[in-house]
Order: sequence, then structure tokens, then C-alpha cells
Amino acid sequence: MLIELNDIRKQYPGQDKPVLNGISLKIPEGATLAIVGPSGSGKSTLLNLLGTLDQPTAGEVLMDKTPTSRLTSEELSHIRNRKVGFIFQTHLLLPQLTVLENVLLPVLPQGKTKQKQAMDTAKKLLNSVRLSDKINSFPGKMSVGECQRVAVVRSLINGPELLLADEPTGSLDQESAEKLGDMLMDLQKQFSFTLITVTHSRALARRMETMYTLVNGKISDH
Repeated sequence: MLIELNDIRKQYPGQDKPVLNGISLKIPEGATLAIVGPSGSGKSTLLNLLGTLDQPTAGEVLMDKTPTSRLTSEELSHIRNRKVGFIFQTHLLLPQLTVLENVLLPVLPQGKTKQKQAMDTAKKLLNSVRLSDKINSFPGKMSVGECQRVAVVRSLINGPELLLADEPTGSLDQESAEKLGDMLMDLQKQFSFTLITVTHSRALARRMETMYTLVNGKISDH
């Protein structure tokens, strides 16, 4: 998925200064990109705009040359469910569901036929991240690193063109963070989705093709 940001600005009511102040960026299809910066610099806000979870105060976000501001709420919901995958710092798995059930959650709105097709995909993905033996386990019986790997698989179950990761290694120890970084890069090569991550981890950021720094609402490539 080709992503374009044209002079993006975001300011919340009651704030004196905008969180994002004139960001323009073109992200090619299949690219890997990291955005780093201090806490409160607007990294998560920018990721929310890229994922259509929020809209800019001014400027335009384009997906495959289509301005997202012109899409209906139903069309935006379709994009989030079918074309965009999300990974967060905490895995957000439902404790009452098994690993397989958690992975299949994003498929539920698409009906039983799609759910049956997704079952095989889920098992293959879990096997590819070495979790086939945990398919019927519950999150409470697994390590944080294992749960985060499940969250990655869940984000890929609908075959997204864009994967957005918000501090994906932030809750992990160094060894688990390195393994998750390996897994993300391997999956990106396998499925060729566009990968954008915001992170405090320079080690993870350096693995991406491009790294940008976000400070005071401005972005730069150094």
C-alpha cells in the first residue's frame, strides 16, 4: 500500500500547540519504516492517522492515492479490518479465548465462509512463528513474548497491505524483543506488506529501511 501524507497537522481542543505540525511524507508500497522520538512527540498520534483511527485537523492522508477524508465511516472501517493490521505495546489478547480464537477475532465480521478459510491461515501463521503447540492455550498460561507473537499473527490474519506497530517490543525483555524483531522482518519479507513502527528502540528502528525522527511536531530523516 502506497501511503502519502500531505502537510498533516493535528491539534486537540484546549491545546496551545499542535501535536503534529506540517508533516509530509511518501511511503512506498512494501517499505519498512521506523519513527522514533521522545515521549509525547506525537508518534502514536501519527500512527493513528495512518491507520484511519483519527483524522488530521488539516492536511491529507492518502492510501493508494485515495484521500481518506473522502471515505465514509463504513469505507474506513472496511480498510481497518481488511487492509490494515495493528500491533500495540501490550498484546490485548482476550484471556477467556484460546490462542486460535484470539487470532480469528478480526475475521468474525466477515461471516462463516471466511472464518473457515481463515482457520487454515491462522494455523499456518502460528506454525511459522513457532506457536503451533500453543494453539489451544490461554494467554494467562503463556509468556509475554509468546502473547505478543500471537498478537502479531492476529494482525496478519486478514492479509493486510499495511502493518502499523506501536512500540511492539516495549513490554519485552531484550532477548524477546530481538526475537520479535526477527519475526517481524521475516514476515514482512514473506508477505511484502508495508511496515511502519513507532518505537523508542533504536535497535528495532535500525532494522527498517528508513528511520525518521519526530520532535516538536516535525519529522526529519536524521
